[in-house]
Amino acid sequence: MNSKDQKILAQREENLKRRLDRKVKEGQGEKPMLGDLNIRYEMGEKTRAIAYGGIGAFHKMVTRFGLDKAINRRVRLFKAHMPYHESDHVLNIAYNVLTGGTCLEDIERLREDENYLDALGTERIPDPTTAGDFLRRFRSEESVLALQEEINGKRQAVWRRQPKSFRKLAVIEADGTISETLGECKEGMDISYKGIWGYHPLIITLANTREPLYLINRPGNAKSSQGAGPWIGRAIDLVKETFEEVVVRGDTDFSLTKEFDGWDEKATFVFGYKAYGTLIEEAESLPKSVWKRLKRRPKYTVKTQERQRPDNVKERIVRERGYENIRTTCEHVAEFEYRPTSCKKTYRMVALRKNLSVEKGEQRLFDEIVYFFYVTNDRNSSPEEIVFAANERCDQENVIAQLKSGIGALRMPSGDLYSNWAYMIIASLAWTLKSWYAMMIPDKKESHRAIRMEFKSFARWFVNIPCQIVRTGRRLVYRILGYNRKLETFLLTYENIRTFRFT
Repeated sequence: MNSKDQKILAQREENLKRRLDRKVKEGQGEKPMLGDLNIRYEMGEKTRAIAYGGIGAFHKMVTRFGLDKAINRRVRLFKAHMPYHESDHVLNIAYNVLTGGTCLEDIERLREDENYLDALGTERIPDPTTAGDFLRRFRSEESVLALQEEINGKRQAVWRRQPKSFRKLAVIEADGTISETLGECKEGMDISYKGIWGYHPLIITLANTREPLYLINRPGNAKSSQGAGPWIGRAIDLVKETFEEVVVRGDTDFSLTKEFDGWDEKATFVFGYKAYGTLIEEAESLPKSVWKRLKRRPKYTVKTQERQRPDNVKERIVRERGYENIRTTCEHVAEFEYRPTSCKKTYRMVALRKNLSVEKGEQRLFDEIVYFFYVTNDRNSSPEEIVFAANERCDQENVIAQLKSGIGALRMPSGDLYSNWAYMIIASLAWTLKSWYAMMIPDKKESHRAIRMEFKSFARWFVNIPCQIVRTGRRLVYRILGYNRKLETFLLTYENIRTFRFT
């Protein structure tokens, strides 16, 4: 970032601060701050601008990483390019999502925006119908996997650019989710155990950066863990090339005991385990001395002064209306050795015992004990740490929610399983680009915040930047017209991207 930009940013920040800190003048409160104005609209003759000027930084990142060339090299769906290449279609759909589009039809707003086309230095982009035709050219698992692996190849290059501390530990998480569709003629869909028609994608993510490593489309009647073993193994192999240690987490459905011995040689794993009667008997037979009280970590650290806790409205209503209420009174943990039937090795089984109080209104009905189990090959962590690690997997639900509602990657807009699978991967590329961009932010605190941001919040700060598009000689200039407090981070990150070199 040059000195001129730094000076302008500092001036705008100072102006904004002065404006917001300005004291209320006498009599200023007599009328609303937002009043009637004499507003008129007129067309600009020479000035060309777009509302999502951040797209230039993301396109530079894609080309700097060589993702477009990698896609064209490996994904071969056209016999001739008239005129679009495979990368043109992939980036067209991904950029549509990145700029707020929620369906293929939204591509039309970009196609008809001459300023957007100038911003990407192109004559035209594929229309929604052509984009749909491109998706239907994915007719096999191999063709979809080729695209996914090229994205993953570039993902490793970004990881390698991170500090050594980042590459010390990778945490892989797996889960399934139901993706409903109202269509009646979509091939490969089925009815789920919940009675919902649609598909049941398997989602494998990297918890460190919230990136989707593998998205696998399946019929709606598939079990959550169906076919997950080989895909988790593939994800382990992917991250082991860059990270020193690998941890795999999942709920009880992903306790695939036939895979444990193979995974034990490659990674550490922590999975929930079904509370079978034999396990409960084993836990109840343990001496009282081995059970330790579990102390939950505080949800947050009080940095100033602790506030008075507000009344729990839900609990009050449940108590007043005499509904049944279950509360946890205390928790204890213990462990014992266990060898699943399908395994040749013995693993640690961590038991969590919850003491519950069942109440109705103000009356306490009875106490109940419930057991939860976690199987792991981690011999170093304490039982408490195993439980906390398993509970942290819940954050993957937030990632899945973002893929569903944040970017609409699981909308299933096409007509069969493979084309919808391809759309999932391409639309989720927008989320992947968000993660890559966040990792390229020089300030690591800001980088962590950007990784944790919801997609819409991220887009407001780093994509939806009003810019004038100016062609001067051999340069394409994005002249920023607005201001937000993340602009300095944006400009510093762009410099980082512009000077990116593969190692």
